[in-house]
Amino acid sequence: MLLASVNLDKRLGAVGARSRFAAWLRTRGVRALLAQEPYKPADRTPPALDGFTFAGGDGHLATWVREDLATPAVSSPGAWVQRIELEWLVVLQVHLDARSGSARTAQLAELGAMAAAEDGRPLLICGDFNLAPRLEDGRYGEEFSGFTTEAERVRLRQLTDGAGLVDTTAGTDPVFTFERVLPGGPSRFRCDLALLSDHLTATTTVRADAAVRSGHTAFTDHSALLIDLPVTLPAAEPDDVLFALSDLTGDAPVTAPHARRTYQPHKTAMARQAPSAAARAVTVHLTGPLSVRTVLDHGCGRGADVVHYRSAGLDAEGFDPYEGFGRPRPRRTGFDLVTSVFVLNVLADPWQRIRALKDAASYVRPGGHLVVVTRSPEEIARAAADGGWTTHHDSYWSHRSRGTVQRGIGPDEIVALGRRAGLVPAVGAPAFELTGACHATLTRPGG
Repeated sequence: MLLASVNLDKRLGAVGARSRFAAWLRTRGVRALLAQEPYKPADRTPPALDGFTFAGGDGHLATWVREDLATPAVSSPGAWVQRIELEWLVVLQVHLDARSGSARTAQLAELGAMAAAEDGRPLLICGDFNLAPRLEDGRYGEEFSGFTTEAERVRLRQLTDGAGLVDTTAGTDPVFTFERVLPGGPSRFRCDLALLSDHLTATTTVRADAAVRSGHTAFTDHSALLIDLPVTLPAAEPDDVLFALSDLTGDAPVTAPHARRTYQPHKTAMARQAPSAAARAVTVHLTGPLSVRTVLDHGCGRGADVVHYRSAGLDAEGFDPYEGFGRPRPRRTGFDLVTSVFVLNVLADPWQRIRALKDAASYVRPGGHLVVVTRSPEEIARAAADGGWTTHHDSYWSHRSRGTVQRGIGPDEIVALGRRAGLVPAVGAPAFELTGACHATLTRPGG
């Protein structure tokens, strides 16, 4: 899904600029628009954008989405920040103070608190920060600009480090997103930023588009950021239907474009008598070297691997959130080892995966371990090509009518997701190989 973030310098109220802007949105294929200073704050009615629905905001910050898409939840924690929920992703759109470095420093501290309150949920913070993240990102003439204070840069680093965010446009040579000619020479800044959760950088592309501020088609003096996110927004409800029978029965056909998505990951669980290759690898390679005596199989399905662990002399339990498998939550915690085997790859988005890891980690004793096994990216890519699977978020529908998805997840991504759940890589843990699968062994700090 292509999202555009751009400071419009209050020009959307002009018919000519609005027309040029609408043409640019269509040409680029933008599906969601985040705008800073879109129109004069005194104008209470937001200008209509052809093909888009106004989702919320005002003349300081506003959001539009394509009219064929459902309107996301939009709120305003402050006049300078807007919170948008794009399915599993939270976006904080910002327009930091243009005049005061101390005000921007305080706003960055507030952003840090907002990011922490999301509790590990995938995050994008974008907009006009009105600062140069690095010394070379701000120029006045041929000299470095003194506009941005060191306190601001320190607070920005604290924000990115604390929330695990990446400044996605911080290349070796700055690509300035704002230029203005002043009496002493040109003022140039890389101030329009997109800070993204680190585990999303492999599936997201970000680029600055300067075409919006140059030539006869220009409609602002800032570059636009085009952010291609692995998010699938639901379709808008038909506006000619007051309610449908399915709203009462809950059994809407999944082929309907406006149907509520229903994920059923339990339908991927295999009915087998023998243990999985992953469970056999755990008892061969991990339980001895890691001095494991107690094991929880988190997302155990029908429980064949639990039987295997018990037969190997381990004190083992199994839990699966699907009640039909009859594996309720264990009453104890503090397991030496928790296993998560082919669970993350059947969850539809990163936030579901992080929450699953958080839940699994809650059963690990301090100093204990969590081993995560997933289908490999290569394995899923082949299956998707052979089966003609369609994309959904960062995954594929493996069986749309059954509500099952698959995503190939490599070791680096497992580790990145694990960090969001408070886990770190287990140094020195034995490695093993599984055909068509990847794994990582994580540990809960402490102990």
